[in-house]
Amino acid sequence: MCGRNTLIKNIKILSEEFHIDLSDIEDFNPSYNIAPTHKAPILLKHNKERIVKNMRWGLIPSWAKDLSIGSNMINARSESLLDKTSYQNLINQNRCIIFSDGYYEWKNTNGNKQPYYITSPDKKTLAMAGLWTEWQSNNNEIIYSFTIITTKAQSNLSMIHNRMPVILEENNIEKWISCKENSVSSAQKLLLVTNIDLDHYRVSSFVNSVKNNTQKCIEKIIPSETINIF
Repeated sequence: MCGRNTLIKNIKILSEEFHIDLSDIEDFNPSYNIAPTHKAPILLKHNKERIVKNMRWGLIPSWAKDLSIGSNMINARSESLLDKTSYQNLINQNRCIIFSDGYYEWKNTNGNKQPYYITSPDKKTLAMAGLWTEWQSNNNEIIYSFTIITTKAQSNLSMIHNRMPVILEENNIEKWISCKENSVSSAQKLLLVTNIDLDHYRVSSFVNSVKNNTQKCIEKIIPSETINIF
């Protein structure tokens, strides 16, 4: 799964990487600790143009009675998208990209959970595949929300967790968000396990609290058993 991630690059760098104007985006705050219910900039395509919207993490289906369901829909399994009523229509017309510098995963060992940070060795922004929707509250407030699609973990990450976000290669980004030009079957082929080069290392439990949002969240820690005291 993917329950926390980071986006610490500024708007200028993101604009250059993804060939899009982000100057008008509101409430963009780089973060070392993005958690469910937080907002993040999401890339999608509208009228053949790339646009970015700030959206809430945790999909809120149009039929939901309130916001609470979103906390249970932060991830969507790639293998069962067409089996879930909440996703069937979205994969056809509401595909998106989540910008991320990296994400956190917790390895469970004998009841102890060790956080790891997983990121690109060359510091490139990861393009996570996702789905988005809009929801209208009883007082007519419109809320845009998204979920991150997950798949089987790459072999070098499976010892941490058996799932990971679907991370698209650069040449597949346009195919994924171009919903009208690329069918569901074509889009599904992009969700297969890729060989994206990813680095991973241990970080401290400082990241466990969503209140902590500094560089300390991603600082590498050296396991005590590897320290040579002589």
